[in-house]
Amino acid sequence: MKVLFLPKYPYQGASSRYRVYQYLPHLQALGIDYQVSSFMSKTMYQTSFSHGRSLYKIWLTVLAIFRRLLVLRHWRDYDVIYMQREMFPGPLLWVERWLRWRGAKLVFDYDDALFIPKSSQFNPLAGWLKGAEKTLNIFRLSHCVVAGNNYLRDVAAQYGPEAITLEVAEDTHRIKQRPAYGDSAEFVIGWLGSSTTVKYLNYIADALLRIHARFPNVVFEVMGGDPAFAIDGLPIVHRPWSLDGELEVLARFDVGLMPLPLEEWSKGKSGGKARTYMAAGVVPVCTAIGYNLELIQHGETGFLCTDQEQWYQTLVSLIEDRALCQRVSDAARSYVEAHFDVATQAAALGGILRSVAVKAE
Repeated sequence: MKVLFLPKYPYQGASSRYRVYQYLPHLQALGIDYQVSSFMSKTMYQTSFSHGRSLYKIWLTVLAIFRRLLVLRHWRDYDVIYMQREMFPGPLLWVERWLRWRGAKLVFDYDDALFIPKSSQFNPLAGWLKGAEKTLNIFRLSHCVVAGNNYLRDVAAQYGPEAITLEVAEDTHRIKQRPAYGDSAEFVIGWLGSSTTVKYLNYIADALLRIHARFPNVVFEVMGGDPAFAIDGLPIVHRPWSLDGELEVLARFDVGLMPLPLEEWSKGKSGGKARTYMAAGVVPVCTAIGYNLELIQHGETGFLCTDQEQWYQTLVSLIEDRALCQRVSDAARSYVEAHFDVATQAAALGGILRSVAVKAE
């Protein structure tokens, strides 16, 4: 069989890299041929995180739409069309409806609560272009929805014929476990993500400031966030994201942070940041909400917090007890190795694709 993968982002985009690109070699080994064509080019992806430049962004979007339409001219060559997030920006689904009417087999993959309206700090038009209602209509059009967690699966199942959970894999061959915890005076509390989500560190700013006041040797490091992001009174080391640089910082982090707002939207998060920390043996400290409650066993493979005092006390206990850090590090790494193997998840995805390919209308 042959599949047309249409991820939203190039390889640099974490969502597409984890939900599509990492599985492709394994799918090929299983006899599934494919073509992959991202909506965003590398240039468009990098530009999307900058403020302003609206006309240039519109031009890049027009080019991206044109490229995708060219790819879809040959839709009959594929047994399945796999949409990772939306196929086109904007609230309309003309192309998707036409493809479904013509007999194309459509799979929609998502790992975020796209059905909940969310504004963009970089582009005021982004919320309208995404269209929360549009996501519900994509559920209805798709032969199968592949969701990043059970909450997302259950929402999709209310609208479409089939919805399946496929948790994200972690490549522990690429991500090595960080060095053993020692008695170094320096302790690194890190955060790994993008410029659109670094703002969530503000939710635990008071706890971080208390940690800085009590432990002046603790280093706070952010990779991939907006370089302009700051918490008054807290020294933050900013590092730009890169694939190789990610491995370097994970080897340096002692603790990895994943704060989220306590709201419905957070239930759609699929634990990518926490799982990456765990794969690297970095102790994850996360907000106790949504999929995090399934992924992390509190006190064993990581820590779950709901308020500033819990964040503060948890970080204090880790800074003062390196043996605790090591125990959790080992358990977290082992859990990821046992439950999120790339080849195993790719085989599950292959089964989904073959099932959709033979579905009768």
